Amino acid sequence: MSSISYKDAGVDIDAGDALVERIKPHARRTLRPEVLTGIGGFGALIEIAKKYQEPVLVSGTDGVGTKLKLAFTLDRHDTIGIDLVAMSVNDILVSGAEPIFFLDYFATGKLSLDTAEAVIAGIAKGCEVAGCALIGGETAEMPGMYADGEYDLAGFAVGVVEKSRIISGANIVPGDVVLGLASSGAHSNGYSLVRKLIEVSGIDLDADFHGRPFADAVMAPTRIYVKPLLALMEKLPVKGMAHITGGGITGNLPRCLPDGVAARIDLQSWTRPPLFDWLQQAGNVEPGEMLRTFNCGIGLCVVVSAADAAAAEAQLEAAGETVWRIGEIVARPAGAEQVIYA
Repeated sequence: MSSISYKDAGVDIDAGDALVERIKPHARRTLRPEVLTGIGGFGALIEIAKKYQEPVLVSGTDGVGTKLKLAFTLDRHDTIGIDLVAMSVNDILVSGAEPIFFLDYFATGKLSLDTAEAVIAGIAKGCEVAGCALIGGETAEMPGMYADGEYDLAGFAVGVVEKSRIISGANIVPGDVVLGLASSGAHSNGYSLVRKLIEVSGIDLDADFHGRPFADAVMAPTRIYVKPLLALMEKLPVKGMAHITGGGITGNLPRCLPDGVAARIDLQSWTRPPLFDWLQQAGNVEPGEMLRTFNCGIGLCVVVSAADAAAAEAQLEAAGETVWRIGEIVARPAGAEQVIYA
């Protein structure tokens, strides 16, 4: 019997080593001064900046969901890594945390160096936008676990916030203002429904859709809000934030609200991107279902006092965000939900 190698079983160690060498330049661009050792060791080392008096670590993990299926169909892998970073760094941002490092997990049946490098280059790009370091990860080649050409992703972000500056929403009171920051599209949520609507409608993914291919609209990477919001928190007191992911405004805004208050949201106060109009029409989706499945054009909610609202809007717009006043905080009526649509 001839000798059987690990490569014969479907795992190419040399390809894995080659990928590490390919991604090192991408990771190097994301490094922060606190990074002591990066990719290549058993563990990456990072120190906490001395500017913090009582540092609290904030961690988050997420994936990209079935948006990956569209990436496989379209053979587009260059922005899915941005989605991966965005989902975790935006989550820890809402506690007031500055993301400092990111780890990724990439698993596939057979490693394609070009595909894996494109994905991880996107992860590095997302880390650059968020200002955090890509300091390590895991690439797993697992024959028989995934269909040909497919892979799975998970991401892990860690940030730091001064203990005295943690944003919990506890001091939100009636009269405060809810600002909504524009999303770039469906971000990375609701894609099982998106894919179903694409299937039943029969739309050509290359068809023109408001001046660009439909595929570009549906694959637009998740917006990363980190730097504009960290800058805002340096200037003005932010009372609460909500990253609008799966569950939409309906499910996510209450996560930053105290029990005794509700958010009255004006559905006419912002411009909903055409993608959401198409999704609703393609499946005759109920308005309530839209609001608890998709972000519907609002990727992040920020709660500030009425006195600070104008200044917060101005600063965020100067930083390149599109901002609307989408609602206000009110006393919560007995038995009412914490999000009241008007």
